[in-house]
Amino acid sequence: MKSSRKLLAAALLLAPLAIPASAHHSYAMFDQSKTVVLDAQVTRFKWQNPHAFIEANVNANGQTEKWAIEMTSPNNLAQEGWKRTTLKPGDKVRIYVHPLRSGAKGGSYAGVRLADGSTLGQVG
Repeated sequence: MKSSRKLLAAALLLAPLAIPASAHHSYAMFDQSKTVVLDAQVTRFKWQNPHAFIEANVNANGQTEKWAIEMTSPNNLAQEGWKRTTLKPGDKVRIYVHPLRSGAKGGSYAGVRLADGSTLGQVG
């Protein structure tokens, strides 16, 4: 009986920690109903956990906009054909993103057309 009470107490103490972990993986900040196409030049590709990132410059009406695109984990990306070396600074690509609802220059990765014409993810 004592051990079951200890287990229950431990579970109750740890439960609040699970809420921020599940909230971290929310995509509510992105508008999944929209896809924005960016003709971009990669400035940085961060192959890291828990999410990889693409940082890129986008020419919009003669102005350079810096965009940050959040991706899934490197493990998931590797299963789709990505490698740590898929993108390099200076690469010119077309990136498909679900934009931030706030209107800030960022989004969630949907797909990419690489300079050689090959594609990864959902394009078109």
